[in-house]
Amino acid sequence: MNINALTKIVGLIGYPIDYTLSPDMHNAAFKELNLNFVYLPFRVKSENLQSAIKGLPALNIVGVNVTIPHKELAMKYLDDFSLEASMIGAVNTICVQDGKLFGDNTDGKGFIASLKEELKVDPTDKKVFILGAGGAARAIGFSLAKLNVKRMTITDIDIPRTERLSADIKHHFHELRVDTVGLKDKEFGRNISDCDILINATPCGMHQDDPLLINPDWVFSTHVVYDIIYNPPQTPLLKMAKERGCLTQNGLGMLIHQGALSFELWTGEKAPVEVMRQAIKLKIKS
Repeated sequence: MNINALTKIVGLIGYPIDYTLSPDMHNAAFKELNLNFVYLPFRVKSENLQSAIKGLPALNIVGVNVTIPHKELAMKYLDDFSLEASMIGAVNTICVQDGKLFGDNTDGKGFIASLKEELKVDPTDKKVFILGAGGAARAIGFSLAKLNVKRMTITDIDIPRTERLSADIKHHFHELRVDTVGLKDKEFGRNISDCDILINATPCGMHQDDPLLINPDWVFSTHVVYDIIYNPPQTPLLKMAKERGCLTQNGLGMLIHQGALSFELWTGEKAPVEVMRQAIKLKIKS
């Protein structure tokens, strides 16, 4: 990679970001298309988020991805955002356009593309259970609602956040049944057992000592279990689900597809998805 004064900078802001594979994916894509871009990770704590985002135009940075825990808060510091991001209430992509900060959200579209392409699962008329109510869960929830799922149940350790997400989805999709349940409620296990698609949209599973959030007895071979965590590639939830005979998927496909959409927003070029996929697989193996 030949970095010079004309190199365009994009990147990722989040905390922590030590696990990220996005630089490998995007930089391989830039190389493949011979684009003078570089993708860098920026470790940004919450107290520095405003200054980091507001400083992007001054540094002539083309755009950034936004990850945990900033996807919702980042919207406060933007000049404008897409209808999708406005509806979701969270962004995962920022573009600098004529000195202005524009936010978009490609997470939900990336999730749906992965669900359909890798698992061959159509969520229409399915009952879904989402663990988590943060930025990623919001994007996934709204994208599933648009595809007319039969019922959605949401849980999070932060009860008010769970209720806000439920209310926001109901506001836009009046006919969809959206339930909330607490982690300690007796209905928690019953609702998981009754769902068709179980989605983990929390950070729980990134670390080896993270607890398993659900009882294995609640999970059956008829379940589709999707964990949006991609590093490690097999979380405790996915390991348990495989042992129970479930169809499973980690977040690698979602990462690739949402990243491809961000790539296209920044560059105006069609993303080389397979090149991005192979770059990540190579990194995971190394």
